[in-house]
Amino acid sequence: MGKVTAEVELRAAVEAWIGDDPDPGDRAELQELLDRGDMAELRDRFADRLHFGTAGLRGVVAAGPNRMNRAVVRAATAAVAGWLASEGTASLSVVVGCDARHRSAEFAEEAAGVLAGAGIAVQMLPRPCPTPLLAFAVRHLRTAAGVMITASHNPAADNGYKLYLSDGAQVIPPADAEIEKRIADLGPLTQIPVAPAGSPLITRHGDEIAQAYLAAVVAVAGSAD
Repeated sequence: MGKVTAEVELRAAVEAWIGDDPDPGDRAELQELLDRGDMAELRDRFADRLHFGTAGLRGVVAAGPNRMNRAVVRAATAAVAGWLASEGTASLSVVVGCDARHRSAEFAEEAAGVLAGAGIAVQMLPRPCPTPLLAFAVRHLRTAAGVMITASHNPAADNGYKLYLSDGAQVIPPADAEIEKRIADLGPLTQIPVAPAGSPLITRHGDEIAQAYLAAVVAVAGSAD
């Protein structure tokens, strides 16, 4: 493939992504890279997409398929919602939490909106919160799954998306591969229903989950005496 042809195809891919990206800031970021002709940066951002695995998703926060952003979170959550529905759970609910990293709260709201848009009840933890609280909340609230927006100990420029199943443990094979396939098979992101922040399917919790977590920890510590 010639250099000119490759650049034309890259520009087409970027423009298609811009047309489907739900975030105005991310669209503007990619358009600026196009306008100034920074093809090296765009090649890196479009060389691949973040893949969903046993650690969920993780990448540098920026626009494009090979980065962490609202579009990537929307796609992953739509795939998770479809997979949960396919598992035949009678009454679906998912708990969502996030840490204090850049755009974590925004990504958590995106995940909640997509889940509620799919008809799934969402239990939102107060933010920011630690990852162990999310794992506890899955079992405490008896939800089908939990989504935690975090990149754990990774560099400050990163963010991530971790999926926990009903046992409070992180997703493992073959579920991760099934979700990854659903992401690859998704149609346009603009066609994915997203509920508003005030949806009745979204419940926003206060400190009661953290209090229950602390009580459980104290009970375990006391039983060890």
